[in-house]
Amino acid sequence: MNDSRSDGVPFSGTSTSSDAADATERVSSGIYDLIGVKGKASESYSTVVDCSGKDTEKHFRILHPWSFYPTSADDLDPVMERLKEELPKRGWRIVEYGPDTSKNKNIRMTADNDEKKFSARIVKMAKSEPPMLSLDVISGCYKIPAGQEIERF
Repeated sequence: MNDSRSDGVPFSGTSTSSDAADATERVSSGIYDLIGVKGKASESYSTVVDCSGKDTEKHFRILHPWSFYPTSADDLDPVMERLKEELPKRGWRIVEYGPDTSKNKNIRMTADNDEKKFSARIVKMAKSEPPMLSLDVISGCYKIPAGQEIERF
C-alpha cells in the first residue's frame, strides 16, 4: 500500500477493532465474490495485529486469513487469471505476481487498494493437498478512539 510513511502502511483512520474487523471481512467477501467457481472457503476470523513502530495500546491492523478450496484443481489457474484481471477494475493495483521461491513454485499475487487502505496476498497452491488458494487480507493502521481499548481476538 502506498503511503508517505517509511513503513509503507497507510493510516486507515480511527475505529474500534470490532468495526475494523467487520470492514476487513467485507473486503475479503468482495474478493471471494470474484472467484466465480464452485468450492469451499475456510471458516476463519479476523485477528488484531500490531502496527510496526506504533503504540500497541492505541494502534492496530486487522488481518483476515482464509483459504479457498475449489471443487476442481483445474479451476485454480482460471481463478488466478480472473482475480488478476478483475481486481484492478475494482480499485486494486497488482504490485506482485509470479512464482515464489518454494519448491512448489506457488504463484503469488499481492494487490493493494490504496483508496480502501487494504492489501491482499493470494497464493495459488496447486501442489498442496488439497489444492487451494491461500488469502490474507490486511488493513492499514487504525487508531482506537479515545476512551476505547483494542479488543484482541
